[in-house]
Amino acid sequence: MDGMSGPHVIRGSVSLPEAELMWRFSRSSGPGGQHVNTSDSQVELRFDLAKTEALPEVWKRRALERLAGKLVDGVITVRASEHRSQWRNRETAAVRLAALLAEATAPPPKPRRPTRIPRGINERRLREKKQRSETKRGRTGRDWT
Repeated sequence: MDGMSGPHVIRGSVSLPEAELMWRFSRSSGPGGQHVNTSDSQVELRFDLAKTEALPEVWKRRALERLAGKLVDGVITVRASEHRSQWRNRETAAVRLAALLAEATAPPPKPRRPTRIPRGINERRLREKKQRSETKRGRTGRDWT
């Protein structure tokens, strides 16, 4: 590709293979002058997640599972039309796709280990609670005249 800034890295040494990216261009409804009506500046970038060989198998499974709602026949589509130039929209779409895949292939977070409340803290809380209830009970106005 002429002028495109290098491979779009997903994570580590894994990046989006240029050969597997399918580009489509159409007229954008975004900003622009008279020229915008004749130029195809909106970019649609499609990536076949189900058939790709670029991602490790574990990542691919994880991404297919997490992006299930956004996939159409295993293909993920990203659109960009916020810039006037097609080239900048291409950049935006590629970066967006890489970020989406990076998030979808991230390892699941480590499970939270429940922590115990130290006995001293619990006892202090109960002691203060009891003291507070005593104070409030002392306020009842039965023997007040």
